[in-house]
Amino acid sequence: MFGLFKSDPVKKLRKQYSAKLEEAMHAQRNGDIRGYSSLTEEAEALWKQLEPLEQAQAKP
Repeated sequence: MFGLFKSDPVKKLRKQYSAKLEEAMHAQRNGDIRGYSSLTEEAEALWKQLEPLEQAQAKP
């Protein structure tokens, strides 16, 4: 019953991942290659957390 109000961790991580990729894209367009590299690395770290959660959610 109260599961309705719980936030979905997969959805939250997906949103953070998308935001990091968008920030990286803007950094790249502005010529900040170091910033782009750093943001892409952070996005990849989020993806490594997100991927197992999505696979676990898809199995049942």
